[in-house]
Amino acid sequence: MNVIENCADVQRAMIEIGIPGRNDLRLVNALIDFNGTLAFDGRLIDGAADRLRSLSKLLELHVVTGDTTGTAREALAGLPMQLHLMPRDDQDVAKRAVLAGFDAARTVAVGNGRNDRGLLEQAALSIIVIGREGCAAASLARADIVCASIVDALDLLLTPRRIVATLRS
Repeated sequence: MNVIENCADVQRAMIEIGIPGRNDLRLVNALIDFNGTLAFDGRLIDGAADRLRSLSKLLELHVVTGDTTGTAREALAGLPMQLHLMPRDDQDVAKRAVLAGFDAARTVAVGNGRNDRGLLEQAALSIIVIGREGCAAASLARADIVCASIVDALDLLLTPRRIVATLRS
């Protein structure tokens, strides 16, 4: 694991979401994929950095990535999050191992790839981003919410009543 910035000393709230017909959520962690989710062709998507800074006041942010383009460290430098670089093989297993270090019932996962499916399946709240890279159908089937962009996904977390509107029964 490589750490860009240690968030341990930052005072955070949490995101509490009461969803009719579903267990309430009390989120404290976010595990977010990089390529295809936070970035396109290795470059952070416009608008994501500001939203991540705002979200870091509510959640402990972690980026879990195979870093296909080798740009994650540079693209995320200075942002309030921890970077977890995955091995080349068995990334789905490695990402689930990172999640196992947290309370999955208090974690939101955001991804788009096949190697994100375990995160999306096990996290309390899972958001898949289709974006310009698309998303893996196997992961799409495990997501609670589907978003067209990372900006939309982060805005959902910053405005939780939108999540209620999407997930209530």
